[in-house]
Amino acid sequence: MIGPGDRLLLVGEGREFFVKAGPGRLSTDKGQLELGSLVGLSGGDIVETHNGSKFMVRIPRPTDFFTYGKRSGAPMLPKDIGLVIAYTGMNHKDEVLDAGTGSGIAAIYFGGVAKSVKTYELRPEFLTLAKKNIADAKLANVEAIAADFLAAEGLYDVIHLDLQIQPEHVKHAYSLLRSGGYLAVYTPFLEQMAIVLDAAEGRFPEIHTHELIEREMTRSKRGTRPSTSVCHSGYVTIARR
Repeated sequence: MIGPGDRLLLVGEGREFFVKAGPGRLSTDKGQLELGSLVGLSGGDIVETHNGSKFMVRIPRPTDFFTYGKRSGAPMLPKDIGLVIAYTGMNHKDEVLDAGTGSGIAAIYFGGVAKSVKTYELRPEFLTLAKKNIADAKLANVEAIAADFLAAEGLYDVIHLDLQIQPEHVKHAYSLLRSGGYLAVYTPFLEQMAIVLDAAEGRFPEIHTHELIEREMTRSKRGTRPSTSVCHSGYVTIARR
């Protein structure tokens, strides 16, 4: 059941609106809707604007926060986050440390999978936005921390880094990982990937780097072919302790 302040999507009439239930009014070319009327509804319910336009209520998933959540920069793409989850085997038993929170999008994805997530961010303006997105996603198991990753303590099953990587970050991650745990490092450039590999070699017995490529198919009357949009986004290095 939707409560006051809950985020949700209204889908219909060829449009989508990312709104918050409670005081206020949604005014669109499809009509007006009092947002307070959304409180008490459930996913799949149908609502109407004042002129009769119908919208289905949809409870947001992490993909929707990637699309509609406020951003402080360029977040990792869903395909890249998915590779981290898949190659680390992240699951409901895992304690995860994420560093370089940004808008909190990766932490939101991880929070839907793992037992707990601690995400570290140094930049105050980024952390404020990330906390808002995490709160909107209603993830009580995700904690955003205003601190340098190098100050992190404890033991974790999975560590994910998306920051200006330096050798000391890889060394510190090794010290925080449980035996059999995974480090995943996202790097946009080959030079940064080399820093990760150089620091990981001699410490981690298993190291693999993956280039992040995705091609969406487009279909028209002329035929079907890969999209011409850029399909490369970076690299993820996976190292197991």
